[in-house]
Amino acid sequence: MSVRRAALGFVFVTVLLDMLALGLVVPVLPSLVTTFTGGDTARAAEAIGLYATVWALMQLVFSPVLGLLSDRFGRRPVILLSNFGLALDYLVMALAPGLGWLFVGRVLSGVTSASVPTAIAYMSDVTDPKDRARSFGFIGAAFGVGFVVGPALGGWLGVSNPRLPFWVAGAMSLANALWGIFVLPESLAKEKRRARLDLATANPLGALALLRRHRELFGLAAVNFIGWVAHEVYPVIFVLYAEYRYGWNERAVGSVLAGVGVVGIVVSAGLVGPAVKALGERKTLLLGTLLGAAGFAMYGWAPTGALFLLGLPVGGLWGLAGPASQALMSRRVSASEQGELQGALGSVRSLAMLVAPSIFSLTFARAIARERVPKIPGAPWFVAAVLLAAAAALAAAVTARDGEPRPL
Repeated sequence: MSVRRAALGFVFVTVLLDMLALGLVVPVLPSLVTTFTGGDTARAAEAIGLYATVWALMQLVFSPVLGLLSDRFGRRPVILLSNFGLALDYLVMALAPGLGWLFVGRVLSGVTSASVPTAIAYMSDVTDPKDRARSFGFIGAAFGVGFVVGPALGGWLGVSNPRLPFWVAGAMSLANALWGIFVLPESLAKEKRRARLDLATANPLGALALLRRHRELFGLAAVNFIGWVAHEVYPVIFVLYAEYRYGWNERAVGSVLAGVGVVGIVVSAGLVGPAVKALGERKTLLLGTLLGAAGFAMYGWAPTGALFLLGLPVGGLWGLAGPASQALMSRRVSASEQGELQGALGSVRSLAMLVAPSIFSLTFARAIARERVPKIPGAPWFVAAVLLAAAAALAAAVTARDGEPRPL
């Protein structure tokens, strides 16, 4: 039991560090890029946009690769190699002499951050099906901690030197990898592994074939895709929206985002288990998704910042949906397919990250355009609310009353 607890703790920290990889760069990467462009803000913006796209593309490509590798060779080597790779990425970013090396760093970050699906597959291996939603809730809590701590830590460390956050993160990632060598046992028994590595499925299109092959998973994967698209309204539009509608400064924006993360931690770590125990996975999924839609609608409607804040606990309960959905899907595949499933879902999420920015940025731009009367600044949030309502309807259609997925 003590070994199992240490292993689960390691997996939690691994996911946390992967989220820090995303959050740490938010406050310091723009200033670092600007120094390499000679203060040319327009060129810096182009570079940052390219880095974000490449990061998502690397996840799209490598999530299924790492998932399949973990099904064939075990979870442990994939997770540990990804941790060492993340430490190398931070070292490259810390030493980067120009934009080209920063680009290399973002490529490495996208590849190594794709270890999250393998970590989720590890959790599936070591927990009973009835307890998986609760375990996945702790993974969600790790996401929330990274969402809160990453930007704050990056901003605090980057005050004196924009490269310092990368040095600190690299040291933490290296220490975590070394720790894992001693505390992380293999979770996938040899007799449950794939007999061979099918290279035809080691790509986004091939990985998605699993969802087509197990047709009962396809609807729930679509539910997740819609939800992930809706979630991107936060990083794409929140800062601009808060400044435009409420006049919030950087400190206020950061505090509210931290509040979003704290609510997510409480829901994921404290409420998922009791909710699934009381309602079952299906009802928890539907309830969480509908509450998320209600929260987004409140954000879009709120004429004042105070009313916007009232929506945080409502929207935060959307965190109930993800672990319940993951639990439903993980029970529909064998032990040797858990990595492939999570890799496919990683590709689906990366695809959502590529699609969503244009949806919400264009919606916001047109909703507040100079010639538009009346202006509707909350339009992106309303779009996200409609998406989640559609996801809830789809989830209801593809799940049976007993919580089992039903073929489309």
